[in-house]
Amino acid sequence: MQDKVINASFDALIIGGGIAGCEAALNLANNGFKVLIVEKDFSIGGKMILLSKVFPTLDCSACITTPKVSEISRHPAITIFTGSEVSSIKKNGEYDFKVKVIKRPRYVIAEECTGCQLCEAACPVVVTDQYQYNLIGRKAAYIPFSIASPRVAVIDIENCTLCGACEKACPPKCIDFTQKTEENNIHVKTVIIATGFNLFDPLKIPRFGFGTFKNVITSMQMERQLAPTRPFNTILRPGDGKVPCKIAYVLCTGSRDTTVENPICSQICCMYSIKQAQLLMGALPMADVTIYYINIRAFGKGFEEFYDQAKGMGVNFIKGKVGKITEKENGDLILRYEDINQNIVKEAEHDMVVLSVGVLPNTDNAHFFDDGELKLDPFNYVYQTDLLTSPAETSIKGVFVAGTAIGPMDIPDSILSAGAASAEAISYIINR
Repeated sequence: MQDKVINASFDALIIGGGIAGCEAALNLANNGFKVLIVEKDFSIGGKMILLSKVFPTLDCSACITTPKVSEISRHPAITIFTGSEVSSIKKNGEYDFKVKVIKRPRYVIAEECTGCQLCEAACPVVVTDQYQYNLIGRKAAYIPFSIASPRVAVIDIENCTLCGACEKACPPKCIDFTQKTEENNIHVKTVIIATGFNLFDPLKIPRFGFGTFKNVITSMQMERQLAPTRPFNTILRPGDGKVPCKIAYVLCTGSRDTTVENPICSQICCMYSIKQAQLLMGALPMADVTIYYINIRAFGKGFEEFYDQAKGMGVNFIKGKVGKITEKENGDLILRYEDINQNIVKEAEHDMVVLSVGVLPNTDNAHFFDDGELKLDPFNYVYQTDLLTSPAETSIKGVFVAGTAIGPMDIPDSILSAGAASAEAISYIINR
């Protein structure tokens, strides 16, 4: 599998390079500790770097994330493994964890790549772009997205035809198809799990038509259309490229729903839907935006005012549970829903539907330690042994948890959680 085995030691391992992992890494590094970040994607920044704006302030998400990501990339005490995954963690004793990290090849020499994208222009192979949530295509030789860190090309070897076009176009000649998977044996004193969350797959609710009706999209696909690094110049419905004028949001898609085995509230769906509705009112002033909800949970600071602001802007809120979505010949969609206030079933027509998908736990957490040593809660998030006084502690001494690996939470709470985890990790190391 590998052509070389690398051994190294660090004070702390942080699994996950999203906003929580980045915050924890900076806190540790700025206090003089040597940190390794392991991120399975080919860029750090997580989901936050792909968002448009954050609620309720509507600050630019990328503007917040990019300086932090840049600081991490330049920090002398932080080492970053992208395109890498933790295979196993074994605790040999106090302050001694042996970690096996598998690093996938980029087929590009990262230190020599200038990010010029000439290899991308030359590549003849087009596949769907996972960073744009399959709204558009990308090449088999590509840079993940415009503000990726590191800004280094990747060869998608599964789709590459080995035609050699990228090699010929590369000025520094840094394409290297001989690269192999690396196995890294790392020794660390402490571990922080910041693996983030997964998004619910709406294919599990076939009555909503996702994957069948082209104008039914997910909230993350809409997020990409609203972001500064968006795939199109404006908001378009995928079915025919028309600008939509009557948009519906279906809340609680895949959360608070025992039929899809996710009975808990995802906490962020109401507010990110309201945020997107406000941004849509600005981007498409003539559009009608309707949010179908069961309950609006605007529980945070400024959230209720943000909700009232959306109503004042003209966003329609209907307390109703959507039962089924059907498609007309022209691509428009019929929503059949229960009007909860009137206790009757109604139908409404929209030309685009956004499914506000919920949050699911990252199942990778269960496999890091042998024999289920890391305890999970009943919903498969990492279990907090002392929720009130030490919220970052896990069932393994020296292993801490941050962000949405604990459970659903918004960005400020994820950052606060990362601060707690890094403080606990520092305390653990210095009190040895």
